Amino acid sequence: MDMKKRIHLELRNRTPSDVKELVLDNCRSNEGKMEGLTAEFEQLEFLSTINVGLTSVANLPKLAKLKKLELSDNRISGGLDVLAERCPNLTHLNLSGNKIRDLSTMEPLKKLVSLRSLDLFNCEVTNLSDYRENVFKQLPQLTYLDGYDCADKEAPDSDTEGYVDGLDDDDDDDDDDDEDEEELDDEEDEDDEDAGPVAGDEDDEGEEEEDHSGEEEEEEELNDGELDDDEDDYEEERGQKRKRDPEEDGEEEEA
Repeated sequence: MDMKKRIHLELRNRTPSDVKELVLDNCRSNEGKMEGLTAEFEQLEFLSTINVGLTSVANLPKLAKLKKLELSDNRISGGLDVLAERCPNLTHLNLSGNKIRDLSTMEPLKKLVSLRSLDLFNCEVTNLSDYRENVFKQLPQLTYLDGYDCADKEAPDSDTEGYVDGLDDDDDDDDDDDEDEEELDDEEDEDDEDAGPVAGDEDDEGEEEEDHSGEEEEEEELNDGELDDDEDDYEEERGQKRKRDPEEDGEEEEA
């Protein structure tokens, strides 16, 4: 996906001026340059363009409120002078995994007076002798280089991961949303209990009633059969009696 389309998707029906955080990692840049990012993102504080094939930051628009810029795993070798002009309030800059070979490339970063954290992991410049000492001298405003201060004390998590004002608030909002969803699920369970038997239970009751009615029908058939037998016996007895009656009458006449 190209960078311009990715920016459109990341907006999610918002206007650029509403966006404070923009993550464009692993999309494709246009000829190694940024495309689709404009000065309309005036409230942007965090921008991440990791592994997008950048060779230059020349197309970076003016983003006065940008504080953290992720440019790691690209092919940038210079042209950092535009950063002080376009993003004067940068506090964190990650250039790890780029083509930076010498200290002079970072000379323009002196103008970023608010810059306190710089990362250059996996850049060739880190192989130079006295690399850390020289960078701290070159950029005296720095507090942390590659996650450590000049006394080799590790930076706290707040200075190395996700430093953006307002991002923690977004996380809190997400937690609130999860709690709301759980409450809704509980209410739905209570409603299901109050609703009484479900359709399956009614079917079972209907089957039981049918079974009872079937038994009743069988009993009625048995009773009918017994009555029929009694009637047959009765008719047979009457027939025999009729046969005997004439004989008895004849005997009475002879007498």
